[in-house]
Amino acid sequence: MATGVIFDIKRYAINDGPGIRTTIFFKGCPLSCAWCHNPEGMSPKVEKMYSQVKCIGCQECVQACTRNACTLTSEGIVTDKKLCVACGECADACPTTATEMSGQTETTDSIMKILEKETVFFDQSGGGVTFSGGEPLRQAKFLLELLQACGERGIHRTVDTSGFVRLETLLEVARHTDHFLFDLKVMDPEKHKQLTGVSNKLILQNLKLLAETGASINLRLPLVEGVNDDDANIDEVTAFAKSLPGESKKVNLLPYHGVAVHKYEKLGKSYHSNGMAAPSEKRQTQIVERLKAAGVDAVLNG
Repeated sequence: MATGVIFDIKRYAINDGPGIRTTIFFKGCPLSCAWCHNPEGMSPKVEKMYSQVKCIGCQECVQACTRNACTLTSEGIVTDKKLCVACGECADACPTTATEMSGQTETTDSIMKILEKETVFFDQSGGGVTFSGGEPLRQAKFLLELLQACGERGIHRTVDTSGFVRLETLLEVARHTDHFLFDLKVMDPEKHKQLTGVSNKLILQNLKLLAETGASINLRLPLVEGVNDDDANIDEVTAFAKSLPGESKKVNLLPYHGVAVHKYEKLGKSYHSNGMAAPSEKRQTQIVERLKAAGVDAVLNG
């Protein structure tokens, strides 16, 4: 039986595919998007998160740590990363969840037990499970086993992917997937590399070849003011979406939000937003109308 590392399970999700869904978030991502709202999903490893606001200074974590990696200071608990092995003893001892671990190892059976309890909501709403991240295809063996198990139980399967994976892996996953949420960031390859750490050449190639299989696909585009909301980029997205084989692809536009700032702080990482913000509501409406006028079905969020 395969195992994998996940960092969250979101029940009753309504924006991760059709109907009411349970979203499983896989840890590890090959991209490092400047606007990422799940920074705890970037690393494939279990990570410690700490919130000074929640900390009451009880030192339960200090006493629980067998490696003496935790110290109470005037700035709260400081962890010596050279000593810490992310065992989670400190998080287990913390009475306020000021210290918590991001990432836990699960088996196919443990995830399926969770999903089987939700099937009544799936059946009534036309929903199912969505595998997201991070990048779920980075843990392909675990993902495939889960997809097959869901298929055997008649659970609708959606995979949310960046597309930055080996084509062979993507096509194998497609054989066991009912629907894809495929992320686009920005169409210019150099700008894409600056903003995400990788070129989009492989991503766009994979998307085209995936569409050729007849796969059901929604495109997702984050909207960041001054980054990718200009007419030139929107028109390139439009042209590319219309060029894809098969049924026309709906585009979900996802306005930027800054809710992840506190996550970076809890991870002990710096977040350089460089003034990133969502486009104005007026501009968002203009983008939707521009896509629709060109014959592309576009909606905000969803």
